[in-house]
Amino acid sequence: MKRMACIFLAGTLAAQQGQVLPLSIRRAIELALAPEGNTRVELAGELIRQAEARQRQAGAALLPNLDSSVSYQDVTRNLRAFGIQFPAIPGLPPFSTFAGPFGIFDARASLGQSVVDVSAIRRYRSARLAVQAIRTERDAALLQVTDQVVRAYLTSLLAESRLETAKANVDLAERLHQLAQRQKDAGTGMAVEVTRAEVQLANERQRHLAATNERMKARLHLLRALDLRLSTEFELTDRLSYQPVLPVSFEQALEAALRDRPDWKAQQERERAAAASYGAAKAERLPTLAAFADYGSIGPEIGDSRATRSAGIALRLPVFDGGRREARRAESASQWRSEQIRAKDIRQQIELELRIAFDNLRSAELQVAAAEDGLRLAQREIDQAERRYLAGVAGSLEVTDAQTRLARARDNRLAALFQHNMARLDLGTATGTVERFLP
Repeated sequence: MKRMACIFLAGTLAAQQGQVLPLSIRRAIELALAPEGNTRVELAGELIRQAEARQRQAGAALLPNLDSSVSYQDVTRNLRAFGIQFPAIPGLPPFSTFAGPFGIFDARASLGQSVVDVSAIRRYRSARLAVQAIRTERDAALLQVTDQVVRAYLTSLLAESRLETAKANVDLAERLHQLAQRQKDAGTGMAVEVTRAEVQLANERQRHLAATNERMKARLHLLRALDLRLSTEFELTDRLSYQPVLPVSFEQALEAALRDRPDWKAQQERERAAAASYGAAKAERLPTLAAFADYGSIGPEIGDSRATRSAGIALRLPVFDGGRREARRAESASQWRSEQIRAKDIRQQIELELRIAFDNLRSAELQVAAAEDGLRLAQREIDQAERRYLAGVAGSLEVTDAQTRLARARDNRLAALFQHNMARLDLGTATGTVERFLP
């Protein structure tokens, strides 16, 4: 964790100094997962601290409770207020019912200890399970942050590659425009062919401008995912490429997901915590046994006080509380059933995500193969069309058509590579092991 914090600080310092930050996909993940690297990570840490505080509160009911007090009172009493009245004696003035003033000094310490309280024990166990669930949820948040950062990084890679492709298309269009101009100047070409080349060049320049804008937006989204300053200059060190996935069956992937996915493990822990909370609510109807002790000094003043003490055991048997215990039991039972429903839903969602990831991966692999063949054929076509145009056996329209198909083939290849990398990411996220599927 300290290492991640250092990486994050180094990246921030580079941004503040105006340097270009080299950024690989793994370095981006380390920056995002640093304690201060992402808002979701920080919030997950705060949730853990809140759950731990609730656990300590629940555990306090099982620990000794020690109180102390010191008081001094100056007291007067009217005995008639308590129904005390002295009989009158003939010939004598009536007795006064007014007593005081007199002082009472009291210094005392009281100790209480729960001996048998099943409900408190189960509440503490529920709070402890809740802490475990929150910690596992933090792992789930880290997985979500990793998924978010990798998606933003791959989108930036796609934008970078599309910009490079757009620049290559502009260079090709300029070269073909120059070729058409030379053919016209040599008398073997026509003005319409030059105009057609100029139209194609203008189209490619427009696409280049659009690709530049998309690249800027993708880079801003990546900086936002890393929680870095949006003015940070960085350079992507990875490239959009094809990497085959090791063969794995759906059953193996499902087993790995149910073993490694933190959201599934967190849901199981939440279900156990809800069951313990339900058990605590039921146990409120059981008797509780507590020990108590009291020791202090009391008297009219500090120097004239006497020690007193008391100790004992109290058995508390719940009888009737207006239905509050029964209402808490019904509420906790409903919460337990809700967690069971969520667990069933999450398991079905995991299976759905895995099936979609497998289908997307198979489709993306076929798309990559088809796109590679299409790009190779389109490159061969543009080379042949250019030679035919130079030889005077074909017009510029054939070259323009080949140029358009080459640009489309380049875009198809980039889209296929992007889809394959996204499918790898989907499979890694679905199994809870993104690191295994990173480049």
